Amino acid sequence: MRVLGIDPGLRLTGFACVAFGKAHPGAEVSLLDAGVVRLDDKTAIASRLCVLARELSDLIDHNAPELACVEALFSHYQNPRTAIVMAHARGVILHEIARKGIPLVELPPALVKKSIAGNGRATKEAVQRAVKIELRLSTLPTPSDVSDAMAIATVGGRRHLADQMLDTKETRAGAHG
Repeated sequence: MRVLGIDPGLRLTGFACVAFGKAHPGAEVSLLDAGVVRLDDKTAIASRLCVLARELSDLIDHNAPELACVEALFSHYQNPRTAIVMAHARGVILHEIARKGIPLVELPPALVKKSIAGNGRATKEAVQRAVKIELRLSTLPTPSDVSDAMAIATVGGRRHLADQMLDTKETRAGAHG
């Protein structure tokens, strides 16, 4: 199963595509593609959103994911403007994923950090180290937008596979009940 993870941003949007070797949550996962979509913060937001949509469409076409995982919107009350601007990027990302007909999983940042690094308040560096180990990388992935996308893809893919296994077991149990 190919999973595309996306860490939304209007300056840098991180992406990573991973593949799971077998259809179970503990399956070995490998990195297929990763990077950032760089957007010029001196350009109008509307123009950046158009570039983001085009780049994401190309990434989806290139990687052919069966599932997309996106960091859920979160907001610190001190920075409501950041949350509003981020929502624009997320809207474009969610639109492109839906337009391509790809199932979507949205994950809160704390859940991703807890699942990948063992702590819901893990630092960026802790997530980078955990992703390096999980994906058997030779160096720490940078920038953090990329490592966050790798973590989102890995955690989202594992959760999706676990949910599928539960659904299958419940279907079998219902057939025998």
